Amino acid sequence: MRLTASRKWIGRKWRPRLATVVVAILILVMALPLVGLFFFRLYENQLIRQTEAELIAQGAAIAAIYAQEVRDAGISPDKLGAPMPQAGGNASRAPDPDGRYRPIEPGLDLASDYVLPTRPAAMPATADPAFAAIGARLSGILDATQKTTLAGFRLLDPRGVVIAGRDEIGQSLAEVQEVRAALDGRYASALRLRISDQPAPPLYSVSRGTRVRVFVALPVAVDRHVAGVVYVSRTPNNIVKHLYGERGKVTLAAIAILGGTLLIGLVFLRTVSRPIYALIDRTQRIAAGERDAIRPLDHHGTYEMAELSAAFLEMAEKLQARSDSIQTFATHVSHELKSPLTAIQGAAELLRDSGSAMDDDERRRFSDNIVTDAGRLNLLVRRLLDLARAENLAPSGESTSVKGALALLPVDTRLAVRVEVGGDLALRISAENAAIVFGNLIDNSARHGATQVLITAASAGGKATVLVGDDGAGISPSNRARIFEPFFTTRRESGGTGMGLGIVLALLKAHDGTIRLVDSARGTRFEIVLPVA
Repeated sequence: MRLTASRKWIGRKWRPRLATVVVAILILVMALPLVGLFFFRLYENQLIRQTEAELIAQGAAIAAIYAQEVRDAGISPDKLGAPMPQAGGNASRAPDPDGRYRPIEPGLDLASDYVLPTRPAAMPATADPAFAAIGARLSGILDATQKTTLAGFRLLDPRGVVIAGRDEIGQSLAEVQEVRAALDGRYASALRLRISDQPAPPLYSVSRGTRVRVFVALPVAVDRHVAGVVYVSRTPNNIVKHLYGERGKVTLAAIAILGGTLLIGLVFLRTVSRPIYALIDRTQRIAAGERDAIRPLDHHGTYEMAELSAAFLEMAEKLQARSDSIQTFATHVSHELKSPLTAIQGAAELLRDSGSAMDDDERRRFSDNIVTDAGRLNLLVRRLLDLARAENLAPSGESTSVKGALALLPVDTRLAVRVEVGGDLALRISAENAAIVFGNLIDNSARHGATQVLITAASAGGKATVLVGDDGAGISPSNRARIFEPFFTTRRESGGTGMGLGIVLALLKAHDGTIRLVDSARGTRFEIVLPVA
């Protein structure tokens, strides 16, 4: 039944369930920190460039000291290397010897640069004694610098032979790609695979930056020729190493994320999902005819859900009341129509079966009964149509006054109608409908022995209050609660249908109005409330 009803109103188009949407949102919330790991490479690339910039700064300081040593040693120009290239090209990679400033910007990119294999081993060679002496004097400076910066320093002569550094002194690195570029007078840097003496922690597998080492080769210029190369290397810092060192805190953060996600799911379930499913179940029970289901939910969750539930229950209550009213109305209609129909049928059968044995007076009496009951049926049908039109009437937006509505009524010679106050007050109801309202009330007064009807009208707060009173016999206390019930009448013998006040009530409701019986010292008095035009 549930599936059939759903397909009837919303079709067969697939729609995700609320629980599916909630689970998808929770998974996305949990995955956000994991997706953030992919952005580590952006941060690692920044760390790579930061490391390169630091190596450039350290290498530039060593190069300046080395250049000064070469000048002080008076080494002849023919022992220097290749001439420095002219300024131009990439200024960030080619120092300009004629300029006041010679900045070298870091250019390594972990995402796009090819990571070279580990650095080739040094080859046997012999260093020039003059450069070897300079290297021996600078070895102490390099060792002291390395202890603080953790960078590896190699000082090379113009032919690429190591003259200072902890290892490989007297061996050649001229075949190394970045060193060869520096020997030609160009700054060069490279990313090379790093081989660690210890196995990397498992968390390092998500990082590329933990497996590389930054190499920087700066040419040393003396008299516009390459006097040597400062070759510096260091493993860059990386976020993964920091996370692994703080793995306890990372675990607590993961637990907090998981707990927060579960809390969000619990709150969503209690405040949204659970009330919605409860409301769906309640609607199905009401549709099945369970009157006990028209009651508030046990848990609404949110203010909006409480408002939705209240609106739905109010609608269901009105529909139920409407259904009860229709059922009661149908019972009254069947009862009211049954009496004259039974009388007509009985009289017709007597005329058919015994009409020849009756005298003229008896036949006339039965014929009159048939005509009278048929007339009552006709009157009941007309009044039912009037009531149906009144209950389904939509406000026209027209307005009229008490005097304007009374002007449409024929003069009733049975009693006098007088407007005491407020006859020109504009009411938000059409003149024809207002005339029906006043006509029924005046007719009721005349049928109950009244000789005059007094009408007063006044307005306050956008509402008009109209009092219609007479000097008739009044309404007994036992009947006061039933006067607006359809078909209730104390004048059935004189042709009353008991639907006049029902039509009046329906017309006023259609125009946002009300009517009620109020106390009066004499006769009957009704109070009508309508919006002011």
